[in-house]
Amino acid sequence: MPRKRTKNHYFRKEHQDAIVEYCQTQEPKRRNELYKEFIGPVFDEMVDKIVYTYKFTSLPNIDSLKDDCKNWLITVLNNFDPDKGSKAFTYFSVVSKNWFIAEVKKTSKKAKRETHLEEYFLTHSDQSNTPSIQQLVVHNTYIEDRNKHEFFLHLNQEIKSWKKMPLRENEVKTIQAIEILFSEANNIEIFNKKAIYLYIREITGLNTKQVVSSLNKVRKRYAEFKKEWDDQ
Repeated sequence: MPRKRTKNHYFRKEHQDAIVEYCQTQEPKRRNELYKEFIGPVFDEMVDKIVYTYKFTSLPNIDSLKDDCKNWLITVLNNFDPDKGSKAFTYFSVVSKNWFIAEVKKTSKKAKRETHLEEYFLTHSDQSNTPSIQQLVVHNTYIEDRNKHEFFLHLNQEIKSWKKMPLRENEVKTIQAIEILFSEANNIEIFNKKAIYLYIREITGLNTKQVVSSLNKVRKRYAEFKKEWDDQ
């Protein structure tokens, strides 16, 4: 028997409505009222629950990181688009979780870098106080980064074109989920294919079988796009 999803009791309709209204109005006073009364408190609780549920408590300075995440959520409030079919709770919980995943990865990289540097100086302490240029040289990744930027820029346009295809309801939801993930690409650390399916399931509410089925048409279009890109 499939495991039932945990019900969300604190992020209610009034919070969803407040976020939608916040995104639709440009009036600073009304936005402040909505944030102070509804959005801020529910974001506080959501971030605290995500940290506890996904065991991010092991991160150093976790209290400061929680505050940073809550402040960062304010800056991405306008990114939420209710017309894409996602609920505010689903959208911002995914965004917040990925923010902390990124922090986990940064902390891990920093720890490894410091360990490797310490090991290097210990290894060479009896030879010279100056590290060799070969050991500490920094590779210029501008060309690789530029090509990657161009690829994803064109892929973003390609994803938008997918919505013009004849689509079933589940396929529409899946492509909208891909758009959401794509828009938050800089804040998402996806480690494997399974994680992608989990993200899409959370956003769409579909089960794995439905997601896999809905992705078939997307896979075909992506393969065609990738081949054309590689052949350029």
